[in-house]
This record gives sequence, structure tokens and C-alpha cells, in this order.
Amino acid sequence: MATTDRQATTLALAHALSAAERGLAVIPLSRTKLPALRSPHRDDPDPAAPPCHGECGRLGHGVYDASTDPARIREMFAAAPRATGYGIACGLPPHHLIGIDLDTKNGTDSSAALRELALCHLFTIPPTVVVLTPSGGRHLWLSGPPDVVVPNSAGRLAPGIDIRGAGGYLVGPGSRTGHGSYTTAPGTAHLAPAPCPPALLRLLLPPPRHHHPTPVSTGSHGQGLVQFVLAAHEGQRNTRLFWAACRAYEDGIGPALVDPLVEAALDTGLSEREARATIASAARMTGHRP
Repeated sequence: MATTDRQATTLALAHALSAAERGLAVIPLSRTKLPALRSPHRDDPDPAAPPCHGECGRLGHGVYDASTDPARIREMFAAAPRATGYGIACGLPPHHLIGIDLDTKNGTDSSAALRELALCHLFTIPPTVVVLTPSGGRHLWLSGPPDVVVPNSAGRLAPGIDIRGAGGYLVGPGSRTGHGSYTTAPGTAHLAPAPCPPALLRLLLPPPRHHHPTPVSTGSHGQGLVQFVLAAHEGQRNTRLFWAACRAYEDGIGPALVDPLVEAALDTGLSEREARATIASAARMTGHRP
């Protein structure tokens, strides 16, 4: 193995041990960002056997090997001499880490999508650890409640936004891949993962199942949303309309309130085309079809 590879492995181990000191469970990763240890069950004769998550006691179970024990971490890296990075397991105590992966592929502006979600659902991302990826993306680290299991997802929240939750992992800062290095954004390395805003946490959980939807009257709540739009001044008309439409769709009265909201928007000076486009955007952001 080349000297540069040995240096990369040594550096990755050092970063992994440092992360473990902060209570973050880690595993070694290869240059492809995949777990560096091969499964000990790859040649098992029975492919239908229940999956092993480390119960066999051997290494090679991906994120299920993750540990904060320095001796265990050194053992894993010794068994993976070509590792050039490390992964941080999500969903484990004490931080119950949740990763917000903001991608930049295919021209997607995932940061703008997150800002739109924050506006729609009235939350802000607190100061927290931010990891910069080689492709120009960002990983935001948040901590979740111990009694909530956040699932992994890709693009469900919005295009270009992937979620790393229980059973997933984030590439740790200091890791080297075939495309470059992961680094901590300036001014965030000393921070602990900030608590996930409750409104964002609700979006990260699977939506409740509705087996028998029933018609919903807009009632006084719908009238209040319309009045909220009617009270908009120039410069806040779109924002108020977007917010009211998000609330309406979240409360199950979105379809019934489209025309009243459009009429209210017209009274404030918006065109019908602008109003309907804003309401359609709110519908998509809340997981509904316009």
C-alpha cells in the first residue's frame, strides 16, 4: 500500500478517535464512502438466513459495528488498512444524531428548499455542526429526542435533501474520498449537535396513515387564514399567502381553501397566476398534490 494511503488511514483513525471522545460512534470507511470492512457473511451458504447485525461477534456489519470504544475503533481500523475515512452512526445515544444532507447534484438548490420549508413550517436551524462535502454540499448535524426514531430518506422532504437517521451514517469531517475531503465549516467545529426544531422533527417522521378521509369544513380557522392574507401589505403578500396555504394543507382544508385564498390574494394585488403558483408550491412542500 502506498505511503499516502497509510497516511490517510492514520489520519482517519485520529479523526475517528476524536469523534468518539465526543460520544459519536464510528466505523471505518473506504474511499467510496462505504464501510471498509467486508461482511463476514458474504459467503454464507443460506442467503435466506435472517440478517446478522453483529450478533455473531465478528466485524463487518457496517453501521452496526459503530463504537465509541477506542480499543474497538483501533481494532476496526487495523482490520481495514485501506480505510481513508470514517462514518458516524446516527440515532445512537447520547446525541441521537440526525443528519440533514443538502446535496447540489443536477443543479438542485437544496439550501433554498430548506429555507422554504423553514418559512412554511415556522422553524429555524440553530447554530450547529456543519460539514462541507467535496461536491459542494453540506451536512447539518442535529440531535433528536431519545424516544423518537427518525428514518432514513432520500428526497422525501424536498428534492436534494436526504435524511440520515437510525441505521444510517454520516461521513465524518477529516475523511478522504475519491472526490476529495470532508471538512468542518469554519466556526462550527466546537459546537455540539443542536436540538432538532420540533416543527422540522415532525416533517422527518413518517406521515400518519389516513384510511378513511372525510370532508372537512374550512370553518372559522379557514376564515382566519383568508383574513391573514387579506391583511398583507406590499412586500409580504406572497409570504403570507404561502404561510396560510401551508397551514391549510397541514390542517386538511387546503383543497377547500384554494379559491378563497386566491380571491384574497387578488384583493392584495397579486395576479391569479402568482397566487395559484404560490399555493401549488405550498401544497408540494406539505406533501400534497396541487
